[in-house]
Amino acid sequence: MKRLRRSGATSMDSVTEGMATRRSRRSTARAPAPVETVPDCIGRDHRLEAMKKILAVAALAALPCLALVALVAPRAPDVDDVVFEGGRVVDGTGAPWFVGDVAVRNGRIVAVGPLGKRAAKRRIDARGLVVAPGFIDLLGQSEYNVLVDGRAASKVTQGITTEVTGEGVSIAPLNQRLIDEERDTYTKYGVWPDWRTLDGYFKTTFVGSGGLRSYVIGSQNRGATSSEIASMQALLEQAMREGALGISSSLQYIPNIYSTTEELTALSKVAARSGGAYFTHQRSESSRIDASLEEVFRIARDAKVRTQIWHLKTAYKPNWGKMPEVLRKIEAARAEGLDVSANQYPYNRASNGLDACLPPWVREGGRDALLKRLSDPGERERARADMARETTEWENQYLGSGGPEGVMVGSVLSDKLKAYEGKTIAKIAAEEKKDPRDALIDLVLADRANASCIISIMDEKDVRAALAHPLVSFGTDSPAKATDGPLSHEGSHPRGWGSAARILGHYVRDEKVLRLEEAIRKMTSFAAEAAGLSDRGLVKEGFPADLAVFDPRTVRDVATFEAPNRYSEGFRFVAVNGVLVVDGGKLTGKTPGRALRGPGWNRPSASGFVPAASISKSGF
Repeated sequence: MKRLRRSGATSMDSVTEGMATRRSRRSTARAPAPVETVPDCIGRDHRLEAMKKILAVAALAALPCLALVALVAPRAPDVDDVVFEGGRVVDGTGAPWFVGDVAVRNGRIVAVGPLGKRAAKRRIDARGLVVAPGFIDLLGQSEYNVLVDGRAASKVTQGITTEVTGEGVSIAPLNQRLIDEERDTYTKYGVWPDWRTLDGYFKTTFVGSGGLRSYVIGSQNRGATSSEIASMQALLEQAMREGALGISSSLQYIPNIYSTTEELTALSKVAARSGGAYFTHQRSESSRIDASLEEVFRIARDAKVRTQIWHLKTAYKPNWGKMPEVLRKIEAARAEGLDVSANQYPYNRASNGLDACLPPWVREGGRDALLKRLSDPGERERARADMARETTEWENQYLGSGGPEGVMVGSVLSDKLKAYEGKTIAKIAAEEKKDPRDALIDLVLADRANASCIISIMDEKDVRAALAHPLVSFGTDSPAKATDGPLSHEGSHPRGWGSAARILGHYVRDEKVLRLEEAIRKMTSFAAEAAGLSDRGLVKEGFPADLAVFDPRTVRDVATFEAPNRYSEGFRFVAVNGVLVVDGGKLTGKTPGRALRGPGWNRPSASGFVPAASISKSGF
């Protein structure tokens, strides 16, 4: 059995919540040595005598100098690794595109503009193509996937070069109990984690408040005590020093659903002290969205923390049409001085665990407790009744999706259940002659609560309203996969394969919902600012050479809900840290990505405490 290693490589730069790269300090050029001159303030005769002395000294040194010149070869001119010539440069600021060249050397952009015929190992004709910063996925889910397949193929083929992850739960901290809960996944892929803190993991991430809760408390339905909050704060402070981007929450899922506003504020204050952010899957995206937004704003206000709302939506038919009002509330919060923004994916169907269609009490206590309850006839009947009941007490995704017709099986972990992928619960129920609720519960049991689903819960007009707004960036809410290799047979949501291409092709070129330059700004510099990534998101001299080069006439998403595992089209070249991971539209298989570190990396704690886990800078 392989062990998951922290030093693995990936095609894209990875940012887990709470980790980011700090801007590199540029070395200062050494000032030239002073040249001895004859001052003008002395008389002509004195100047002449002084000049004679200088010439005499020069004559004495002439022979050694000539010998030195003969031994030292002249400095060779700098040679760029690659120059993209004549492309439409969209620099990520939102400014209009301009025709220019982009030169790359040693992993960084060294020049932008009309560059002439610079010396280069390779010149790429980019005429007619857009040369943009690599896109930043503000909600990836690739913590484990990049350890299984580091190419991140479904991401880089749509121009994504950096991923932020860590929604609600996160890759670290880990203890043995948490590892045991995910044993099904580890066993299937023949891997096992050999880290316990973020310092031992190589992907950039947020720290999930749900993960901290699980580590300290477990999945129990109760408030945290003051000492438990203090323990979570200490774990978060350590994670911030180890490079986390900040703290995150996923408040519709166990155990985050039990977190209070006060608990989240206390954790957000720790993240803010190190310059980190608070990213949230907010508590409600449907009937209680107004109260949910107020909680987001309260945390941002009280913790004085930069805040981002993940996958902004107004879910379920009774709430369709509310997006403009939601956006106005975010604008009002910013007018108050709160640094709040959001992101989305450009689809009107969502995806999560199939067990999320069950009431929260069923999921309390973790996977094994859930499976035990559903195996009890009385508890199962209670769950069936709750699934059929309209309520505002919890997000009833089963009814909110329109019932069994609106819930489609996205993926399963067990290979024996692959036939269910792509089928709706209604179809499965009809084939097996079951009540749809029983069909859903039986599949949750059969796949040990590992199956995912795709649910129809959003309106296209709301999707477009958010997409056009300047305060909304983008995220795929999906892990990286590939059409070949160990992850190729897993079901997916098309957003993981085509989000960026869909924005650029369908919404920019075809529907003209927003300008090309604005779409790229939202996916690059604006996303970098939200995540605290100070040297990503721009085509700018000195920045890492993360670049997406695509044909604006042909770029498009081809992944569908029926056939999701398909690469986007139109991306000709994609570079990560100056290395081409897509070359001529083909994957190269190279993995130059590295972990990006948060602003608190290696910062000493207020108490001066240094954690037992050493903070290593190697292997990333």
